[in-house]
Amino acid sequence: MAPFNLTPSNPSTFILMGIPGLEAAHVWISIPFTMFYILGLWGNVMLLYVVSKEQTLQKPMYLLLCMLALSDIATSTAVVPKTLCIFWFNFKGITVGGCLTQTFFLSMVSVMHSAILVTMAFDRYVAICNPLRYATILRKGRIAKLGLLCLIKAVLFILPMTLLLSRLPFCANRIIPHTFCEPIALVKLSCGDITLHRTYSLVIMFVVSVLDLSLIVLSYGLIIRAVLRISSKKAHQKALNTCTAHICVLLTYYIPGLFVNLTHRFGQGIASHVHIILANLYLLISPMLNPVIYGVKSKELRDKLGKYTCRM
Repeated sequence: MAPFNLTPSNPSTFILMGIPGLEAAHVWISIPFTMFYILGLWGNVMLLYVVSKEQTLQKPMYLLLCMLALSDIATSTAVVPKTLCIFWFNFKGITVGGCLTQTFFLSMVSVMHSAILVTMAFDRYVAICNPLRYATILRKGRIAKLGLLCLIKAVLFILPMTLLLSRLPFCANRIIPHTFCEPIALVKLSCGDITLHRTYSLVIMFVVSVLDLSLIVLSYGLIIRAVLRISSKKAHQKALNTCTAHICVLLTYYIPGLFVNLTHRFGQGIASHVHIILANLYLLISPMLNPVIYGVKSKELRDKLGKYTCRM
């Protein structure tokens, strides 16, 4: 393959290097990336299809799960096609507009994903603490409004950050040592004052993480208090089992995300290719696992998925 010119002929173009130091292994690395992407895409599309076809599954929990599936599809699809173009065809160029769009989209979907997980925690709280009013409180129309609020929150939080990025002057060196555009990488290429952007990014990260996690902890604290008031051990187990899938999804999202962010910000001794591989796996593993977790933990969903899978 002909070597790629690392000097952009167009000043409005960035160069995504893929995984520096592992260029010779790009094709091999693309194999698990492609497998994870296809499995995640297939699982989430199947979930959306089954819920849309089965009236019995059109309940608040499964409708929220569909929102989560859409955000998972959006996350991986925003990254993988461009990454595979780098790995397979050495297409490394991306316009400034394309880079900012990818940055905005990934950050927005991340905030929206977190907001959906908070809404799912509220769903479990209502289901366990106020079961008689569950269908009344979480009607389809209200679920749609909650989903819209999650989207509006994400856009309002991330749009100012992207606008701040777009106003930064970029240096002559426009090489990004990554497979996709991320805010930190773009900030490092800037020749201007990045204080305002750094401050805003840290505030957003703190507000989103702390606020969302606090609401989730509050919901589960109220759930545990309600469960402990039930005298029957069987009822205890049944109530907690309804939360297991959501707790597993929370763990697969927040713990790897926290680890990736901390290693990126404070793990100076870790090789750059390790950071890049971890960041990509974080965007691929969670979307792949979420349909599996809910499929395993929910008998109702598992049976319906099995029915439609057997028809294929």
